[in-house]
Amino acid sequence: MARAEKQGIARFDEDAALRTIVEGTATATGQRFFAALVESLARALRTQGAWVTEYMPESRRLRALAFWLGDRFIEWERVIDGSPCEIVVTGARLVHYPDRVFELFPNDEDVRNNHVMSYLGVPLLDLDGSVLGHLAVMDPRPMPEEPRALAIFRIFAARAAAELQRLRAERAVREREEKLGRLFDGAMDAIIEIDQGLIVTHCNPAVAKVLRCDPDRLARRNLGEDLLEADRAKLEQRMRELAARPPGERSTWIPGGLRMRRADGTKFQAEATLSHFEVERRPHYAIVLRDVNDRLEAERRIEALANEAEYLKDEIRTLQDGGEIIGRSAPLRRVLQEIGEVAATDATVLILGETGTGKEVVARAIHAASARRDRPFIKVNCAAVPAALMESEFFGHEKGAFTGALARREGRFALADRGTLFLDEIGDLPLDLQSKLLRVLQEGEFEPVGSSQTRAVDVRILAATNRDLQREIREGRFREDLYYRLNVFPVHMPPLRERGEDIVLLAEHFAGRHERRMGRRLAPLTAQCRERLKAYAWPGNVRELDNVIERAVITARDGRLNLDRALPEVEASAVAPPPAAAPGTAAPIRTVEELQALERSNLLLALQTAGWRVSGENGAAQLLGMHPSTLTSRMKALGIRRPR
Repeated sequence: MARAEKQGIARFDEDAALRTIVEGTATATGQRFFAALVESLARALRTQGAWVTEYMPESRRLRALAFWLGDRFIEWERVIDGSPCEIVVTGARLVHYPDRVFELFPNDEDVRNNHVMSYLGVPLLDLDGSVLGHLAVMDPRPMPEEPRALAIFRIFAARAAAELQRLRAERAVREREEKLGRLFDGAMDAIIEIDQGLIVTHCNPAVAKVLRCDPDRLARRNLGEDLLEADRAKLEQRMRELAARPPGERSTWIPGGLRMRRADGTKFQAEATLSHFEVERRPHYAIVLRDVNDRLEAERRIEALANEAEYLKDEIRTLQDGGEIIGRSAPLRRVLQEIGEVAATDATVLILGETGTGKEVVARAIHAASARRDRPFIKVNCAAVPAALMESEFFGHEKGAFTGALARREGRFALADRGTLFLDEIGDLPLDLQSKLLRVLQEGEFEPVGSSQTRAVDVRILAATNRDLQREIREGRFREDLYYRLNVFPVHMPPLRERGEDIVLLAEHFAGRHERRMGRRLAPLTAQCRERLKAYAWPGNVRELDNVIERAVITARDGRLNLDRALPEVEASAVAPPPAAAPGTAAPIRTVEELQALERSNLLLALQTAGWRVSGENGAAQLLGMHPSTLTSRMKALGIRRPR
């Protein structure tokens, strides 16, 4: 039989084989070329299989670009170790096993499963001699050496190597173009390409921010129209200078930058660099613009933030002083007793009460008296965080979980692990997040946004609200099961109007604190002042009392608090307390608008007292105990302007 096979190979028709392979691959490129090559090669050499591969040296693996076996294409990838292909790749030379391959490679599954008797492989070499892959054929019959067949095999191996080189070069060019495109489109500075006549030929998306115009509308526009006349002449002069320079030196910084006009007519100063290049032997220029006004504004913002940080440090230093529970009224003693009862446990506490009554102070007192006092106390204001970001705020997120998630971030539950989490304004929590919160409370587990990994936490929950949650349940805005999960131990903080003599104690405490901040010494409260304070209804509760006393300290005359200007302009005797809340319901709340109006009035009094001087000795900021930049920010937010 071996003699018959050898005689059949001897009748190998070189012309027919060449014609078969050439016709099969002449019009094909890329993946279609490799498929046509192995199919034509197997038929021309009358072998069972033929394949062309790409070599991955870091993993010593071959991956088939095309593999023809019998009468079909198959997927194939494997490590070269212990295979006939290993010597082809590592030795970078042609390898021919004419017979009994299975005896040479008894552990090779491909050889065993396909009953391989003979094998022929040749490496695909790069220009530097490194191995790109290989071209091979195999057959279950002997394959005696045939010089003409080997010559054809080498020819098409070289053709396959050239095609693989071309594909890799194209891929490298595409990757480089994509990287350049990402750099161009992602740059914060405006990059504008113009021709010799200042006509815009291309620009990046940052143009929309710098010039405040649609980048598409800027195309084919004369950039000189957006420059002041003197600056247009400066740019044209620089363009001429660059064109005369030798290659490699055709870029420059434009001293003084360029004064430009935005699409909305506003003018700005821009730092600018200019580069010269050629496209099809025609000169083009790239201008990079950076809005200096933005940089200066950023520097001002950094300074403001630094000042604000310093102010917050002062606030932290006075947190203990401002966080005491002051009073001896019966309603307050009841609250203190409840704090003492529940603090030592891990029970969930729901703190109820009108706005400004000091619910956060109660929460901090519970944490400070608990076994978790040395662990974090983390606060989340459910009304202040946008609904779209609330889940990430609670549970954290993985990098890339959503647009803008540039890094992994821990959520408040993870930060509060083994500590206390205070959920302020729990009544404002969106419904869709209430169910997820319920699961964490019940099971102590959650998944960060963008992650499938479950995390376990040990967190004590304290919640607070000024809403009537039972009414919220009836109106479908709050889950009943979450309410009962939170309402394990309710604590009701009484409104200030029900605390009697506590009003005076708090007023004296606030007066002393504001005196120390402003560097003043004032006489104690008179009996008349005490009665006036107790007669007022205090709809804003402790927060309003603090503001009123601060205003009275600011406007003090002759060393005495000025309640005439500090208290709202109503007679104390005419102020009727609001109706008591029905059992089981929350008391009426004070609106944000009223609180903002109170703050605005407080700031106006300080400014008027200081003659509208914000900073400096005896300025309004000093009177208020605020940093000047903070006061300026609040004036802007509240629309306060100095009268002409």
